[in-house]
Amino acid sequence: MIDIHNHLLINVDDGAQTDQEAIQLIQQAQEEGITGIIVTPHYSKRYTNFFDRVELKIIELCNLREVEKSNIKIYPGQEIRISGDLLEDIDNGNVKGLNYSKYLLIEFPPNEVPHYTKKLFFDLQNKGYIPIIAHPERNLAIMQDMNLLYELVSAGALSQVTSSSLEGYFGKNIQKASIKMIEHHLVHFIASDAHHVGYRPFIMQSLFEEKKLKPLHHDMKRLISNAEAVIDNQPVTKEPPLPPKEKKGFKRFSFLK
Repeated sequence: MIDIHNHLLINVDDGAQTDQEAIQLIQQAQEEGITGIIVTPHYSKRYTNFFDRVELKIIELCNLREVEKSNIKIYPGQEIRISGDLLEDIDNGNVKGLNYSKYLLIEFPPNEVPHYTKKLFFDLQNKGYIPIIAHPERNLAIMQDMNLLYELVSAGALSQVTSSSLEGYFGKNIQKASIKMIEHHLVHFIASDAHHVGYRPFIMQSLFEEKKLKPLHHDMKRLISNAEAVIDNQPVTKEPPLPPKEKKGFKRFSFLK
């Protein structure tokens, strides 16, 4: 299994701060059956993790004896905060696709989908890139109106739900929303978004122990395996998205409840 979203690199953002914290995360990932990790430190105004810096920090990480012994393969990536400068950042090499692929992991602000998102995604796709929306189940605007996600996915974007969200770590509402997104074919990847072994852990194989997720096991395996397509820069498997409003019994969810 390959994880395409995490904050494993040492002292570059709000993830692992020390060698020991990174080692603990690697060990946890190994216990969860993860064999490959695309590291995705934040790229934003606050965290200027240019792609060449990510490559250097991977060398530092892989020089740790415990990481080398784990036999987990490490690949470069970024979690890119959406901005109007993204096209320029790509052109000047500050931003590159996950493992040099056409796939870009893009994060929205917590409470909104910026008004320019559709146009930016259209321009990215015209340049040959495919945006992957990071953890849409934790975006307030999408939680309140999942049709926002449906419109972006219908236009060619992909999305990645967080394994901890499915497991219930962030609460029942986010867990329910995550399940609904999968049921409506609005999700294409499951990834950990791991930050720390205690409060933001690597979770992957243990997801299959969650009773509420048993009906989704087939879909979950497919979504997890899509990470291999990212590594190889190949098309992912996906189903046509279903409009949330057409599914009987669908409800909007809110962080405020």
